[in-house]
Amino acid sequence: MKRYFIIFLTFFTLFNGLVWDKLFKGYREYYMEMIDSLEDDRVRLQLKIDELTNGVRLDGLDVVVTMYHPVRHQTDGTPDILADGTKITIHKASEYNYVAVSRNLLKRWGGWLDFGDFIVLSGTSGKDGVYQVKDTMNKRFVNRIDILESPGVKPYKFTDAKIKKANLNEDIKFVTNKN
Repeated sequence: MKRYFIIFLTFFTLFNGLVWDKLFKGYREYYMEMIDSLEDDRVRLQLKIDELTNGVRLDGLDVVVTMYHPVRHQTDGTPDILADGTKITIHKASEYNYVAVSRNLLKRWGGWLDFGDFIVLSGTSGKDGVYQVKDTMNKRFVNRIDILESPGVKPYKFTDAKIKKANLNEDIKFVTNKN
C-alpha cells in the first residue's frame, strides 16, 4: 500500500509539474506579447506627442534674447541680405521686426521654426511683440533669438524671455506708440 502511494505521489507530482509548466509557458508568452504591444503603443504615442508639440511647451519656449546690427563684423560679408534671401535697408533695420534664431530652432536642423514664420516674444522690457524669422545665428548659440536693429541702437540682453509660434488664425493686436 505504501509503495502504491509513493508511485501515485510521484506520478501526480510529475503530471502536475508538466501541466503547470505548459500553463505558465502559455501565460509567459501571452504577457510577453502584451508587454511588446504596450511598448510599441508607448513609442507611437510619444512620437505623436512630439509631432503635435514640436518640442515646444504650451507656455512658450525659454530663450535668451539679444540684438544685432546688420554690419560686416556681426554678420557675413553681405549684411544687407538675410539668411532667407531678404534684402534690407541697413539704416531701417529696426523697423522690420525681423529676428535671427539659433539653429536648433530651425526646421532644417531639427527645430520647429522655419524662415518666414512669425513668433510672439514676451518677457522683455519694451521688445515684446510679433517678429518674423528671417535670419539664423552662429551654430554655437542654442535657444537664442537675435533681434535685428539699426546701427546705433545700444546693445541689450534679456535672459527670461519666452517665444511661441504665432497662430495667424488668431486675432493678433499690434500696439504702437505712434499717434
